[in-house]
Amino acid sequence: MSMTDPIADMLTRIRNANHVYKEKVDIPYSKLKLEITRILSEEGFIKNYKVVEDKGKPSLIRVSMKYGDKRERVITEINRVSRSGRRVYADKTRVPKVIGGLGTAILSTSKGILTDAQARQQGIGGEVLCLVQ
Repeated sequence: MSMTDPIADMLTRIRNANHVYKEKVDIPYSKLKLEITRILSEEGFIKNYKVVEDKGKPSLIRVSMKYGDKRERVITEINRVSRSGRRVYADKTRVPKVIGGLGTAILSTSKGILTDAQARQQGIGGEVLCLVQ
């Protein structure tokens, strides 16, 4: 199986794990995926994460999923926006707001991977990677 869009694969793994209430999900490591995972953690969508090394090199990101007290899903939706076939960019005036600020858009900007709120605060736009709510 060839991986044309590793970010879409990562989001699908998280979506599937979330759907069946899995405690943890492993994602092949990349710096970009690590940054997206960091934001998911900071924004409270996942419990935590750790990088699993193999022979001294990072090989996996192990994500601990997060659910409410009554098994409510914290992540209701997680969608890829910009794809290899259709890149989606937002300039600083058009940074997307996800359900009035309840969700988070994750952008790839000149200052790194940021949330929609951080991008707005810094007055920069970028490529819209995904939306989480």
